[in-house]
Amino acid sequence: MRKVDPVKQEEKRQEILAAAGRCFSRDGFRGASIAGICVEAGISPGHLYYYFENKEAIVAAMTNIAMGQAVSRFTALMEGPDTIAALMSVVEAAWQRYKPEHRSVLLDVMAEAGRNPAIAATLQTHSRSLHDLVAGLLRAGQGRGQVDPGLDTDMAARLVMGLVDAPKTMMTRDPDFDPQAGLAMTRTLIGRFLTPPAKAGLH
Repeated sequence: MRKVDPVKQEEKRQEILAAAGRCFSRDGFRGASIAGICVEAGISPGHLYYYFENKEAIVAAMTNIAMGQAVSRFTALMEGPDTIAALMSVVEAAWQRYKPEHRSVLLDVMAEAGRNPAIAATLQTHSRSLHDLVAGLLRAGQGRGQVDPGLDTDMAARLVMGLVDAPKTMMTRDPDFDPQAGLAMTRTLIGRFLTPPAKAGLH
């Protein structure tokens, strides 16, 4: 019996996910088919099913990877003594990484989470991780006197996460939306929202 090479197996798995991502971006989640993904990846359906049970499993894997990478990026960006600057760097990085061509895939995944409990669970698990990181940073900032002590850090973290996600929907609702101008305004919003009243009054 031939021994399975875990490195090559993972490489093939990533190739399938990349091919699926191109199909989803081009055709949408509902429009993309297993047959189309196989053509894009240059493999047979039987080969694909060896790695993934169905299309939903592919989406769940893509979501899990993307959200896991987001948690890692957030963790790295949040290191540093200045709480508000760290949060701004998180939001800026998210906006700068966002590409208009990814919009349909992102919205499709969000819509699919409303129908698919497995994908919803993946999104919710990673969202909680991101929320906990932001809330923890805000509490640390309150302890350092950098964040308004009167803020509910759990709710504030949710609102900051909403700003991270903003470009995903803004460009769909408003084709004239300028992301650079929006990011500049977002910096102002975060600064005014989080800065303690006494410090805000000095500006």
